[in-house]
Parts: sequence; structure tokens; C-alpha cells
Amino acid sequence: MTTTAELAEFVAETTYDDLSENTVDELEKRVLDSVGIAVGAMGEKPAEAVRDTVEEMGDGDCTLWGGGSASPPDATMLNTAYVRYLDYMDSFLAPGETPHPSDNIAAAIVCGEYEDGTGKDLLTAIAIAYEVQAELAWNAPVRDRGWDHVTHTVISATAGASKLLGLDREETRSAIGIAGTAHNALRVTRTEGISEWKGLASANAARNAVYSAMLAKNGVEGPKNLFEGQKGWKQIVSGEFDVDLSPGERVHDVMTKRYVAETYAQSAVEGIIELAEREDIDPDRVDSIHLDTFAGAKLIIGGGEGSRYEVETKAQADHSLPYMLAVSLLDREMTNAQYDPDRIRQDDVQRLLRTVEVEEDEELTDRFEAGEMPATIDVVMDDGTTYHVEKDHFAGHPNNSMSWEQVESKFERMTDRRYDDGRQEDIIEAVRGLENRDVTDIVRLLD
Repeated sequence: MTTTAELAEFVAETTYDDLSENTVDELEKRVLDSVGIAVGAMGEKPAEAVRDTVEEMGDGDCTLWGGGSASPPDATMLNTAYVRYLDYMDSFLAPGETPHPSDNIAAAIVCGEYEDGTGKDLLTAIAIAYEVQAELAWNAPVRDRGWDHVTHTVISATAGASKLLGLDREETRSAIGIAGTAHNALRVTRTEGISEWKGLASANAARNAVYSAMLAKNGVEGPKNLFEGQKGWKQIVSGEFDVDLSPGERVHDVMTKRYVAETYAQSAVEGIIELAEREDIDPDRVDSIHLDTFAGAKLIIGGGEGSRYEVETKAQADHSLPYMLAVSLLDREMTNAQYDPDRIRQDDVQRLLRTVEVEEDEELTDRFEAGEMPATIDVVMDDGTTYHVEKDHFAGHPNNSMSWEQVESKFERMTDRRYDDGRQEDIIEAVRGLENRDVTDIVRLLD
């Protein structure tokens, strides 16, 4: 049985020297990927509304990416919103939960800056946060019990923040207790009509994590039996579970997104683009599109938690398999441009998305739970011709992980509107050598 004390002990005892060379390499890829996505999200209205709110709170000791400063919790709120909003972040593929471990990264960078931490300190904290989030997702999924996956994030981000803020074992235990008692999020965020909060919920969780750790750092005692206590997290939120924590090795099971699309759509989007290009499909002649997928994809973005055919906003579009398949076939790409409000409303995609049928295939569910991300697509033309494609995974899946060259290319695409080649190269160099840098070496480049 996992206890709050055991989790706090893992945080307190894990050091940089416990991380393998391959783990450090993968963690640095995640930092560069997250920073690039964050820069690409700058200017998006919901994220900038967060900036407006944070700036109303006044200046502070930590950098707001894109300019300005704020307190550690407020800086975490904005910077995490940038990482998360576009839905282009990484994902951990557990059978019953799909969290986004990169939701922890901005909080770690903020706390590292606040404490004048080294790159090794930062990498250690991120490794801890990734491990905690992944183990909770794998062993204590909460989706089917009505809780949002950021219920895990607030605990994992608190673990990382506690490490960087220098909390001892008992202070960390209090921080985790405060975070996990006070900040459990409802699944309604991602069901039925989806609002912009979907893209901001993890930022709120990360902010609450940093605040919880700072309270504990300054002497506030929290419930030290969060998981195992009477009416605690196991009884109310998750059910009984146990975790097997290693020094950051779970990062190797985390996917990187190739497309700006919800996690479970990646293989399907890649497949339909390949099919459209291979067969030179004329969208005007498409009669129907049929996707066989696994249970989680059907549930979350295929209509299992509410209709995915009424699509008017980005938040609805990036959680609608019908929309993503339709626009990918039409445009043969899936980038930020496919979420422009004018693109979403156009007649061609609105017509085509209503021809999409999404069904769960039990065999594909078994394959997903065995480590694949399968998708089978049939596009039926108006003359009865059927084009077929099957995918086991996609570029960026743990079975086909991205190289540094691919991660850097994605970073450059996401940042080229804001940074020139020199700035891009400086950031890449700083992140690839993070173990020999200080946290401020990265932060000062993100204005």
C-alpha cells in the first residue's frame, strides 16, 4: 500500500545521480518541446486572458514567458497555460488515464528560477514529477470515477516543486497533503460541451501545486495521511493502489505529439493524411469515413462523453475525432491553422465531419493496453470505392520516439514567428546542455 510518507521519501531521496544518461536526454527533449509549444501559444486569446489576470496581481520574482514577472504561483499559471493550451504537449499512455507530464515542466522551471537552481536540480525535479504522474495514472486512474486527470497533476507538480524549493521529507509530506486534499478536479471539464477551461485546467493545478509547496515551506502543516487516511484520497478519489517509483524511467513511456491534436487522435490523423496523399482523395467525392479505434479514444473524443459533431470552437475541435479526421483529409495537415475559427466554420469541414463514424473495436483496445495506439480507417467514395489504412502507432509514440532532430524541427516551427535563428539556436543549446547550466540560463531567453 502506497502511503503519503513513501511518496515524500521518494521526492526527498532522489538525486540527479540516480538518473540514467538516456533519461536525462529524454527529459531535455521534453523541456525543449514544452518551451517551443509555449512560445507557439503566445497570443492565443484564452492564454492571454490568463496573462491579463496574472498581471493584475502585480509583479514578482519569477519570469512570465514572453515578458513580465509575477509570483511563483502566478508565473506557473501563465507559463503552464502556454505549454498546455494548444493541445500539442506530451502524453503518458496508461490503460485507464492519459495525463500530460509536460504539465509539470513550467512549475519546475519557475521554482528552479525562484531558488536559483541548477540545471541538474531542474532535471531531477522534472524526473520526479514525470514518475509520480505516470505511476498514479497507471495504478490509480480516476477518469471513470468522475475526476479529471489534473487531479494527478497537482500531486506530481507538488512533488517537483517541493524538490526544487528544498523541502525536507516532512515538509514535502505536508505539501502533498495540502495539494491532494484541496485541489481535486471534476471530469466535467472534458465531457459534453467543452469550454476553454479544458486547455487551462492543468495550469490551475500546477499553480495550486506551487502554492501548496510554498505553504509547506513556510511552516503550514498539511494532512500527512492524504492517501491512506480515513476519507482520504484512496477512499474518495482513486480506490486502493500501489506504485513502483523509479528515478525518472517513466519518461521513456511518454509520447511526443506530431500533430496539434488530442493524444488519442495521433495515429488516426497520421493515417488519414497518409491515405489522402497516397490515393489523392477528392474530398468532394467522399461519402463516409469510418474509424475503428480503442475504448479510450471512443470515450473521450469519439462521442462516448457527449456528441463530438457540434464543433464551433478550438476547444471542441481538438476533442472531436470527426472534426480532426475531416479537416486532416481536406487539408492534409493538422496544425494551428486547422483550429482557426474561420476554418472550423467552413462548409466543407462541417459537411465532411458529419460523415465520420467512430466505433470501438475490442481487439484494438487490447492492443492499446499492450502498448500500441492502433487505428483502422476506411474512406468510402461516392462510387463505392473504399480506401483503407491501418496504423499501429505514429511518429512520436514511445514505439517510434522522436529524435533530437525531429524535436528541434518542431521547436523551430513553433517559435519562428517570435524568435530569429540565433535565439532559437541559443535556446536549443541551453536545453541540450541543461545539466551544465543554471535554470536562469533558459529563463532569460524566453522574453
